[in-house]
Amino acid sequence: MDSPDPELLREDMLDGLEHALGGTPSDAVRQAMREVPREEFVAESPYANRTGEQGGTVVLAPATVARLIDTLDVESGDDVLVVGAGVGYTPAVLAELVGADRVHAIDIARGMVYEARANLSAAGYDAVLVDRGDGARGLPEYAPFDRVLVEAAAVEPPRALLDQLAPTGRLVMPLGRGAAQTLAVVEADDARGYEVVDECGEISLRPLLVEGEQAEAPVRNRTAREDAEFAQQGYFAKTGWEHEWIDWDDRLSGTDR
Repeated sequence: MDSPDPELLREDMLDGLEHALGGTPSDAVRQAMREVPREEFVAESPYANRTGEQGGTVVLAPATVARLIDTLDVESGDDVLVVGAGVGYTPAVLAELVGADRVHAIDIARGMVYEARANLSAAGYDAVLVDRGDGARGLPEYAPFDRVLVEAAAVEPPRALLDQLAPTGRLVMPLGRGAAQTLAVVEADDARGYEVVDECGEISLRPLLVEGEQAEAPVRNRTAREDAEFAQQGYFAKTGWEHEWIDWDDRLSGTDR
């Protein structure tokens, strides 16, 4: 039995975006997503409109990608930074919109950098630059950027990313904690640091990691010691270790005399 035609699957995916988004993506974003072979980036059910996991990272649903890029509002020739390269799909869609040599991506996980590079190359987007580093610090050597897209949440936009915006640039990212996140459009402001110029509804993405928080980061000596101490405390207490920790919390707060 022949495999389904990827182009037909792509059209089905695009037709389903209207229902998922509650509206249609812009013509430019729709055309860009039509051109990108998502099967080169996502191994399992690439055209299903759902969030997945691959290689230790979250693969955003196509509808989420469309929403983020529409909010970014890029123009041909813009220099774009994507914080969170992931599997490389979002940078590929942006490459269709602004030109591959205008897209820069950074990821804190070395393994994802290698995967994104390989996927982009297989799909024909070798000119997209993917580097490893702390996304909160951006890529100052390639700044300024007309647009910065952060595919992770934080309470406020990192100062380094604001500093790397062009004078008329914009940054798009989820702002907030946990599930209480808002997709925000941010501009740099000399007086207050930044200004949220638009809020584009609720969204829920993983928190932005900083150096040392990625999965392959070395274990701190203090963590190893704390784990050993924890293993000796309360695990086999008659009341259960949970109660032992509650008791210690009370003592530290001064409520248990």
